[in-house]
Amino acid sequence: MLLVLYFVLLLLSFYLLAKVCDDYFVESLDGIAQKLKLSSDVAGATFMAVGSSAPELFVAIIAVVKPGNHEQIGMGTIVGSAIFNLLIIAGVVGLIKQFNIKWHIVLRDLLFYLVGVLFLYFVFIDGNITLLEGVLFPFLYVIYVFLVMKWKKWVPFIPEEKEVQEKEVETKNRSHFFLWLVYVVKPLDFLVDKFFVYKKNVFFVFFGSIMLIGFFSWTLVESAIGISKIMDIPEAFIALTVLAIGTSVPDMLSSMVVARQNRGGMAVTNAIASNIFDILIGLGIPFLILIYINGTTVAINTSGLVDSTLLLILSIVGILALLVINKWNIGKKMGISLILFYIFFLVYKLVFTG
Repeated sequence: MLLVLYFVLLLLSFYLLAKVCDDYFVESLDGIAQKLKLSSDVAGATFMAVGSSAPELFVAIIAVVKPGNHEQIGMGTIVGSAIFNLLIIAGVVGLIKQFNIKWHIVLRDLLFYLVGVLFLYFVFIDGNITLLEGVLFPFLYVIYVFLVMKWKKWVPFIPEEKEVQEKEVETKNRSHFFLWLVYVVKPLDFLVDKFFVYKKNVFFVFFGSIMLIGFFSWTLVESAIGISKIMDIPEAFIALTVLAIGTSVPDMLSSMVVARQNRGGMAVTNAIASNIFDILIGLGIPFLILIYINGTTVAINTSGLVDSTLLLILSIVGILALLVINKWNIGKKMGISLILFYIFFLVYKLVFTG
């Protein structure tokens, strides 16, 4: 009975996190970006990245600060989500239609993403996180934002059409990814909506969203720990699979909407950019919190995560090679290959997780 309760809590947490992020948090970030008069590129690499990656970031932070050494839940969710986003989103986009994507952006992001994941791999191999390493994670992201700002000047290209409208489509579709729960969660939708008394004040909505995202992330972590204990499954496995998929499904559904609007390249590039934020900020901030709590060098439990990070590196290299071979076209054959590789990852973790 307790196991069923944990699963219900897990699903409701997924739904409510997506709803708060999409209907309120992203909207408030968009409003703040407009007030600051940021360009679309910079806003996308900063505020919009925070909006799409908020669940993973908060789960990682809460897992780190929770007593009992549960940091594997946070790290596993980030790594598992990165694998899902890279393989499944690109794969689904390829199944929908064949697209020729802009190599100017994809090459930049994939290479920078590879640098970030390689850095993470060596940190995991060592099993310790130092203050310098903790600072390097967000510092690398600052470099990435700088590259985004300058890239169009260095490598001129024509962006995909309807770029500004994409987030509008995304936010209208992502919060409904559990359609079969609609009638169950209607009362919760009502309560969440009433929580935001001053909807026109973007700063009120921003801070209110952070409070709710923090709370629902906490319930997500608690339910995952409960399921892990009752079923005697390693927390890293739950995080790499169940939590990673649950927090990434909204991004997949929004990418499908964007792909059907003949903007599949944009869906792929947004997924990669979101992954860069997840790795460098989604793990960098929790690592710095760990260091602040425990000292200048902290031992981290990376069992079950090193091989997954290596698979992520192979996925990045593989996708880059396939795109070059296919002249930056992504279609059904490539899509099926990527999805099969993700299924291989799930089977591998299921068979070899002790």
